[in-house]
Amino acid sequence: MSTRWYPIYQRGNPQLRVFLPNFWLKLIRPEHEQPPNVVQFACSMEMTKYDVRNYLEQIYKVPVVDVRTRIAMGKTKRDQVMGYITKDEDTKLAYVTLPKEMKFEFPNLFPSEAKEKLEDDKKSLDEAKKNHKKFLEKNKDRPGTPGWFTI
Repeated sequence: MSTRWYPIYQRGNPQLRVFLPNFWLKLIRPEHEQPPNVVQFACSMEMTKYDVRNYLEQIYKVPVVDVRTRIAMGKTKRDQVMGYITKDEDTKLAYVTLPKEMKFEFPNLFPSEAKEKLEDDKKSLDEAKKNHKKFLEKNKDRPGTPGWFTI
C-alpha cells in the first residue's frame, strides 16, 4: 500500500500540496447472484461503510441507498514439501445498494472478440459434424458399427 501522508510544512518551500487519502475502491464481479441494483467493491481495510458512501457520493456522484461491508478471510495453504502454512491477505468487501430504478451491468469490453469466437465455434462445430458424417459413411459396412445390420 502506498503511503500518502500529508507532507510536513517546511518554511521557505511554499509549493502546492495535495492531500490524497489511503482509500481505494475496486469494482469486482460478485461470486453469487445479486439483485441488479447491488454493486460489489473491494476496498481498503481502513474504510468504513460511511467512508464508502461518501467516496461514491462526493467523488463519483452516485446515489447510494445502503452500504454493507464484510471482511473476507484469505485462503490458507499448507506447503507440501516443508509443511508450513501460508495465508493470503484478508480483503474487505463492500456491497453498495443503489436506488431501485438504477441498474448496474458490467460493460462488455471485448464485443468483437466474443462475436468472432462465437463464429469460430460455430465453424468448428459444423466441420466436426461433417467429419463425423464422413466417418459414418466410410465405416457403415464395417461390422461392429451402427447401421451394419438391419433388424
